[in-house]
Amino acid sequence: MTIGSHLKEFHGLPAFTFPGVGDTSPEAPSLPSPESVAWRIGVDAYDAEEEWEEAFARFLDSVDTERVRALIVGAWSEAYETAPDELIKALVAARDRLPALRGLFFADIVMEECEISWIVQGDMGPVLEAFPGLEEFGVRGGNQLVFPAVRHERLRKLTVETGGMPAEAVRGVAASDLPALVELDLWLGTSEYGGDADVADLEPVLAGTRLPRLTRLALRNSEIQDAICTALASAPVVARLEELDVSMGVLTDDGATALLTGQPLTHLKKLDLHHNYLSAALRTRLLETLEPAGVQVDADQDDAESDEDSDGEVWRFVAVGE
Repeated sequence: MTIGSHLKEFHGLPAFTFPGVGDTSPEAPSLPSPESVAWRIGVDAYDAEEEWEEAFARFLDSVDTERVRALIVGAWSEAYETAPDELIKALVAARDRLPALRGLFFADIVMEECEISWIVQGDMGPVLEAFPGLEEFGVRGGNQLVFPAVRHERLRKLTVETGGMPAEAVRGVAASDLPALVELDLWLGTSEYGGDADVADLEPVLAGTRLPRLTRLALRNSEIQDAICTALASAPVVARLEELDVSMGVLTDDGATALLTGQPLTHLKKLDLHHNYLSAALRTRLLETLEPAGVQVDADQDDAESDEDSDGEVWRFVAVGE
């Protein structure tokens, strides 16, 4: 599976793409009220007529940005080889012009523009520091992603979507002081695309001491999904979760059995394991154990695929890799 469509909504608002530099046709939609949409600013990934920073400057001049609540950073020119350093500088420089900004998604880039694991990323620390009022932040792409340990008082939802999340970035998230965070969603990916984290890097999250308000935890799209589930089976954080998501990865009977035989999960409202490599017997056991207790369980296998090489070795794949 790849990411084939842009965000249709973000931070509870419909996404609206700010018109391109040449989009002056009569059919072009009029600009909505600033606070009513999540504004997507992007340029063509190839042969762009303007740079992202120029499009952003037009946006600042065309919209009452003091009323803007959500912003989506779309594609920048040649994102497969160009780091967004200048883009980040432009965002940070505009901090005072976006006082109402509460949601920011960085790199809403789809496969036709740049595959998720090809997106060259940057340092998210300055972005979070520049916008202390953010309640939701998301970023896509793990290649050269830097996510230092930060303190942010108001952030309630953090999403990092990658085909391979660097261990240093995982450790940065895990060490961050986010007292208001309710939802954490990490796509950890595979080593083939730079996802070199292990369970030990997640220990501050699993211990449940750094994120006092966390109720939804997603550690997914990982080739080490069994090891993650084994750790979750005894992780203190699980006892206060409402939703646990270990979907999209290489989850086998070993990991699911560890979850079932570990600490109770019947307090959960939802357990998501979709895209998995479970046997029919194990899926039935999950459903029969948890659904009578009121847990909504998604154990569908969806598009999970595996290959067997000439030596008989079976290769299994995460949902979103390249």
